[in-house]
Amino acid sequence: MRISFFVILLTVFFIISCNHQKAGSPASEISREYAVTTVNPVNVTIHEDFPATIEGQQVIEIRPMISGYLREIFVNEGDHVKKGQLLFKIKNPMYEQQVITARASIIRARADVHTADLEIEKIRPLVDKQIVSDYRLKSAELNLESKKAALEQAKAELANAEANLAYTSITSPMNGIIGIFPYKHGALVSSNSQQPLTTLSNIDTVFAYFSWNEKQLLDFLSGSPGESLDEKINNIPQATLILANSAEYPERGRIVMASGMISTQTGSATFKAIFPNREGLIRSGSSATIRIPEVKHNVLVIPQSATYELQNKYFTYKVDSANKVAAVSFDPVPSDDGQSFLVINGLKPGDRIVVEGINSLKNGVTIIPKEMTEKNEKQ
Repeated sequence: MRISFFVILLTVFFIISCNHQKAGSPASEISREYAVTTVNPVNVTIHEDFPATIEGQQVIEIRPMISGYLREIFVNEGDHVKKGQLLFKIKNPMYEQQVITARASIIRARADVHTADLEIEKIRPLVDKQIVSDYRLKSAELNLESKKAALEQAKAELANAEANLAYTSITSPMNGIIGIFPYKHGALVSSNSQQPLTTLSNIDTVFAYFSWNEKQLLDFLSGSPGESLDEKINNIPQATLILANSAEYPERGRIVMASGMISTQTGSATFKAIFPNREGLIRSGSSATIRIPEVKHNVLVIPQSATYELQNKYFTYKVDSANKVAAVSFDPVPSDDGQSFLVINGLKPGDRIVVEGINSLKNGVTIIPKEMTEKNEKQ
């Protein structure tokens, strides 16, 4: 009797469980509401950054032409100087003595010329009266020419000595900014010194040098308007300079090619962006970042919230006409805002994608689409 009652109880429980499962099956298949959006082509500006090194329009080394001791320094490190301004004075008594000696040689050579000239004036009347032979006159004339040549040589030696003495005063060859001084007062310097006395840089205009690798260069050449390389480079939009403190330099720079070939060592081509620097904010030798804008025409843009990554591939859920979802892969390009992707391929204009709650979706699931307008997306 007890066994029969137990069997009946199990049978009733089984029937109730089956009915409950059948009643619950439709509920598990009820579609949920998901936010979707329709992708349409738009024009987007993105930026690409390149590390750059800054150089002044003109950077030269100031070196002495002669040897000597550094006697005076008339400027300070970092000073703005003008062309012709006195920078250094080198002490070398030998050049002062050479000038004195050359001047004395000129005085002696002039005296010799006058003496030779007087000798001719004395001999000529005697030759006219045939008291002495014509040979004496010609010999005196040749002697005069020799003395004149000696005078010219003495003048040349004086000019050379004065030039050497002038080299002891070093002046600025251009307007610019003085660099550091590796040598102090009293240091022995020469044209063969390992380091220059200082450097002088003209930074009214600065060049920001950066590189494109071979792939970037080929992509640029194939995607830029223009028939020749010069036309393509001229069509590059003006670049922005991002300084080391992440501040954006207010002036825009024009990009030109600095090297006509790809380096076999680095596999890259060197370009430069030219920036005006009238206020001297940018200094030669500093580092910065070149930011080049690129306008993408008629591209599809989707929010990153609508995507997921799996095995280094990006996917999004596309909604078909029956409101069923299917995962599709696409090739992304990050946008500047960091919140969306530019779609290279995988989607086409007019496709609908799920933009929220994709973690709970699977292929083939039917959803209730809630179309997101631009206003909804901003909210």
